[in-house]
Amino acid sequence: MRAQRYQRGSLSILKRKSQPDAWVFRYYTRENGHRVYKRQYVGSVVQFPKRKDAERAIAQFRVEINEGGNYTPLNFEQVIAHYKKEELPHKAYSTRVGYTDALDRYILPEWGGCVLSSIKSIEVEKWLSGIRKRNGTPTSPSTKAKIRNVMSAVFSHAIRWGWAQTNPITAVRTSAQRLREPDILSPAELQALLKRLPQRERLMVLLDVTTGLRRGELMALRWQDLDFESMVANITRSIWRNVVGGTKTAASKKPVPLHPLVVGELSKWKEESLYKADSDFVFPSVQKSGMQPLQPDMILKRHIRPALKQMGVDKKIGWHSLRHSLGTMLRQMKIDVKIAQEMLRHANPGVTLGLYQQAMMDEKREAQDLALKGFLGPSLSFSTLQHPKPEEKEEVILGIA
Repeated sequence: MRAQRYQRGSLSILKRKSQPDAWVFRYYTRENGHRVYKRQYVGSVVQFPKRKDAERAIAQFRVEINEGGNYTPLNFEQVIAHYKKEELPHKAYSTRVGYTDALDRYILPEWGGCVLSSIKSIEVEKWLSGIRKRNGTPTSPSTKAKIRNVMSAVFSHAIRWGWAQTNPITAVRTSAQRLREPDILSPAELQALLKRLPQRERLMVLLDVTTGLRRGELMALRWQDLDFESMVANITRSIWRNVVGGTKTAASKKPVPLHPLVVGELSKWKEESLYKADSDFVFPSVQKSGMQPLQPDMILKRHIRPALKQMGVDKKIGWHSLRHSLGTMLRQMKIDVKIAQEMLRHANPGVTLGLYQQAMMDEKREAQDLALKGFLGPSLSFSTLQHPKPEEKEEVILGIA
């Protein structure tokens, strides 16, 4: 089928006397079989001081006025606008925000005006290696990997719609290796922390470190999600910045077992809580009359991190640290990797295996000891391996002669 001409429209400045000049977008549309002239107000020159700012504001609108025809977008910016409209709404809210940030902050300014065929793997790779934050410091490897993955997703979208034949981003090499291993709590540190926390915060930490819930899943829990008789938590939603959405993956929706100790603490907390109806949050905000859950960062700032500081623990601990702590403990207790994957609800078993491969130093020493005993024998006596003294060697040689 022959491609329909992509309608770019016309973007110009409208002079105004009593107000700041405004950007206006002019285009044509078909109504009742007739071609009709339209004019769309974009915003003032105060809102969009540069043409490229106004162009970016109408990118999504251009996609909408061209939809329905077999057109080909002119540049990567128009593909991104189409991707935002067609694909992003189907993702979790936190994912949408993260993708939009990567697109608007990094990808659009650099690649928005490029035609798809002009974007080459090696150029993207060089660009990623030099990306910096707004304060001028280099971005982390994980951030670069996320930007690469978002850009690749947009290209895959273009291929799906027939606007591109290949995805050059698949050949772009980036490392997602962390600059430092995430901090976790040792058993002694966790026990000391629990003793210092009030009832509510103590339960939140205990529940999180025994189930591995992500922080959005933890805060989204309602009493109706907890089955005390079966000792199971049903994870059906997540919350981020007070926006309730779906879980991160389909695997995340699997029920989570609750230990009898945790069930007992949850029962006590329900008796104490002001909000105990089935539809109420397990950890509600009293200031918001129970209509919203607590802010997880507030709990860290006001309770957990001050307690750790008093203990003399100099670690960067967040909610995800508790999830990492559980994964590490499962590995140290020699739990089968498949069971660990089910408990942590990883969609990709490679993530669990990667966690299991981060052996602790004590475990490495134990393995080293076993290997050396295999080489040298159980006594591990190094003196038996020393060279004989010169006179001893001479005697042996004479004896043989």
